[in-house]
Amino acid sequence: MILTKSAGLRPAPAASRGRQSLRVKEAMLNRPSWAPGFALPNHLDGSLPGDFGFDPLGLGTDAANLRWYVQAELVHARFAMLAVAGILLPELAASLGISWPGAGVAWYDAGKFQYFAPTSTLFGIQMLLFAWVELRRYQDFVNPGSTNQDPIFPSQSLPAGNTPGYPGGIFDPFGWAKGDLQGLKVKEIKNGRLAMLAFAGFAAQAFTTGTTPLQGLSKHLASPWSTTVFENDLARL
Repeated sequence: MILTKSAGLRPAPAASRGRQSLRVKEAMLNRPSWAPGFALPNHLDGSLPGDFGFDPLGLGTDAANLRWYVQAELVHARFAMLAVAGILLPELAASLGISWPGAGVAWYDAGKFQYFAPTSTLFGIQMLLFAWVELRRYQDFVNPGSTNQDPIFPSQSLPAGNTPGYPGGIFDPFGWAKGDLQGLKVKEIKNGRLAMLAFAGFAAQAFTTGTTPLQGLSKHLASPWSTTVFENDLARL
């Protein structure tokens, strides 16, 4: 049977297209927004973890750039969480009387501390290790799955089908990814964003007051009304 234009592959009725458009618009309206009342950009459709439509400068309108920004934010978020923990926990341990080489050294003076090897040597070793890791991460970003096989230990490999930034396997020793992985991604990026803001606050505090986070907190608690950001001379500028 020959399908004619009138009886064969006909376009969807206008009413059907209208209902589909309304459903899309309704889904966009029901999405959580970083600022209620603001229109959400079309290139952020809610599929990304922690997507609340925040892109006031339109940096993610290009799909290739958006893909890169997602990975960049994820890596910076993870480093920020490690940094914040690495600042707070040693300071807390030192305040409790726990002693170790370097105990009591402020986080912003850590580079001045004399370690078991010269700082330049440690920095060079760190750069070499980072270069290897970052190269492998970039290769996986460009060609997902290309770095699943360990080049040194043939018996070690990552599971197939993973996505860049979430390798799984030995990087998920507790098997949490087998549960609500999408929910864990949202929690991770939310905590990572908070950690990035916290680290920026730590840096601003160190620059303006010369104190560590717990030192500043204890001073504020001791005198809440006289020890605030508004009492700092640099903050008034």
